[in-house]
Amino acid sequence: MVNRVSAALARLLRPARARRLRLLLLPAVATLSIACSSGGGDPAEAVREYLQAKVTSDAAAIGRLLCSALESTLDQEVNTFRSVSDVKLEGVSCQRVGDSDRVKCDGKITAQYGAEQTEFPLETYRVVEEDGAWKWCGEAE
Repeated sequence: MVNRVSAALARLLRPARARRLRLLLLPAVATLSIACSSGGGDPAEAVREYLQAKVTSDAAAIGRLLCSALESTLDQEVNTFRSVSDVKLEGVSCQRVGDSDRVKCDGKITAQYGAEQTEFPLETYRVVEEDGAWKWCGEAE
């Protein structure tokens, strides 16, 4: 009789443990699957972040957002607008072109060169996914 009761209790406890374990593991598994399926986020957002970093000459951000093929141009990218004043992004809107490695941006960068206000229209840029994140990789051809 004691063996039957023990066996019955053991059977009852197993599903409860399994349910508790599933409840504990479900959030972790869901978070992991979302992170893995996101493919490094939004490539358009990476381009917007890169453009913002470029107008502020933010070397750390540019380095993080620059693809490995262009790492040798880091200093050039950082210093593009360093010697001018009043550099701004205006009307920036970026969107990935289908499922391609292209991000088309509308808007412009404005900068003051001495007494002259210069505008640089935004274009279509190439992106690559490296180390689980989207990186800016130059102007699209």
